[in-house]
Amino acid sequence: MNTTAKLTDNKAIIAFLVKEFPACFSLKGEAKPLKIGLFQELSERLAENESVSKTQLRGAIRHYTTSWRYLRCIKAGAKRVDIDGNEVEELTQEHIDHAQKTLAESQEKAKKREAAKKPKAEAKDDKARNKAKPARAKHASKVRSSKPIEKAPTGVKVEDISALNVDQQVLVNVAKVPMSGTIVDIAKSDIKVQLTSGMVVKVKLEQVLTKA
Repeated sequence: MNTTAKLTDNKAIIAFLVKEFPACFSLKGEAKPLKIGLFQELSERLAENESVSKTQLRGAIRHYTTSWRYLRCIKAGAKRVDIDGNEVEELTQEHIDHAQKTLAESQEKAKKREAAKKPKAEAKDDKARNKAKPARAKHASKVRSSKPIEKAPTGVKVEDISALNVDQQVLVNVAKVPMSGTIVDIAKSDIKVQLTSGMVVKVKLEQVLTKA
């Protein structure tokens, strides 16, 4: 009964290749340009290994050689290596130019994807802020409503005009709202009061209250 675990994920297969052929493959640092025809060499070495099929192996190598890390290693002066890490040939300018072009195109596509994500992220943030506004407004309303309401001043009703004097501080009912003021003149039943605002009003005795 075959109990060998099958590797189907590209990353898992590449990790397997790094473990089996560390002089050729790597996960960290600068990668090494691979020998042309390395796939055939790998297929022969792994012919007895049932954990990776040729199709899966081909896909993993394609994934490895199209990564930015690998494309950056295709540069002037670098040499290709075989499965055991032996240098076999220098890179041609044609291959270097192709790698640089592929890297530039891949990076440009990545920038466009990131740029496309920003409006969506901003719209999501705006939605969250707008959703929070009613809550803040409600909280502000509670804060305002929690402030003590100032009570209107109260006084004692005057029954006799003779109880009033010029320069006396009184309250005057103007438009049903008691307002503070100072008596400036008393003539028969009419009383002139200068309000705190500076305005002088003429009122009747029943509109005047002495301060409690």
